[in-house]
Amino acid sequence: MPIDFTKTTGFLVGVDSDGCAFDTMELKHKECFIPNIIHHWGLKGVSKYAREVAEFVNLYSKNRGVNRFPALVEVFRLLQRRPEVVARGVKIDIPEVLVEWIKQETKLGNPALQEYVDRTNDPLMTKALAWSIDVNKTIDYIVGEGVPPFPMVRESMQKLQGQADILVVSATPQAALEKEWANQDLAQYVQAICGQEVGSKKESLSFAKLYPANHTLMIGDAPGDYKAAQANEALFFPINPGDEEASWQRLFDEGIDKFLNLEFAGAYQQELLDDFDSHLPVHPPWKQLD
Repeated sequence: MPIDFTKTTGFLVGVDSDGCAFDTMELKHKECFIPNIIHHWGLKGVSKYAREVAEFVNLYSKNRGVNRFPALVEVFRLLQRRPEVVARGVKIDIPEVLVEWIKQETKLGNPALQEYVDRTNDPLMTKALAWSIDVNKTIDYIVGEGVPPFPMVRESMQKLQGQADILVVSATPQAALEKEWANQDLAQYVQAICGQEVGSKKESLSFAKLYPANHTLMIGDAPGDYKAAQANEALFFPINPGDEEASWQRLFDEGIDKFLNLEFAGAYQQELLDDFDSHLPVHPPWKQLD
């Protein structure tokens, strides 16, 4: 999916959407993604553990913010190793066809999955597509138009306006992104919106090559956002999970000025990264089977 983007300033700022600009991560995962995982993948007998695992993967670990399909596979992997699930005799199968598709496909969204299903009629991929479609329907119904951005998001966009080109870089479906940013009157501040159909976050942030070194900043709340920044030799300002309001306030108060004054790289960047790393664990809080 091509994106119309024109460089207008000497700086570029990429910003993630769910859990970063908007306080939607908890709502979407707890009320939309997880109930559909339990329903579509037959996990009612271990729903408590499926919920705990899915929340850990998508919200409270270093996997936070990963695309929905790799996240689904990781949920299955962790569920397989939970003693409580094994004790209940619930067999968790990982769809290897989905694993292989994730490895080969760069645009991990419903359009690409629909093409695969139309071509192969694979039953497991058909199930994955039905799950993903229902997730989107539930998000549209539950989230709707009523979730505002975090405090200081709008003010930060206004402060950057005219000084940096702003790009939405997200793994959320394009239509949902465009709706959310338009409904909250934030689309006016951005040059382009890049959702999952455009490509990975790394690919969407590749416009950084149009700007000099240290002139691109990625704002995100997940390790994947940082990896996208690293891949494009961009700076990174973390919106720390659980401390989002304080993070946006810090960005507004000092981060934007340090970025525009070319004082961001080095010690200040490392301080931010160290703080960010402390917010998300690698290992789950429950005991896993070896």
